[in-house]
Amino acid sequence: MRKSRAANVRNRAQRSALKTALKKANTAGSSAAEKLAAVKLLDRAARKGLIHRNNAARNKSRLATAGS
Repeated sequence: MRKSRAANVRNRAQRSALKTALKKANTAGSSAAEKLAAVKLLDRAARKGLIHRNNAARNKSRLATAGS
């Protein structure tokens, strides 16, 4: 129970950071560095099992098409 509680706190923090990075990257005046940071967080979250890999791919695709 202690382990799962610790993992829950850790996952919540990482998911929150990911959402914040995506919101910053999706704004109109976002820089390439913000988009790159969001992509890195998406890759990491998918690798760790925090989000599904298709979810990460979909968000990365949306970031790429918004930039062009």
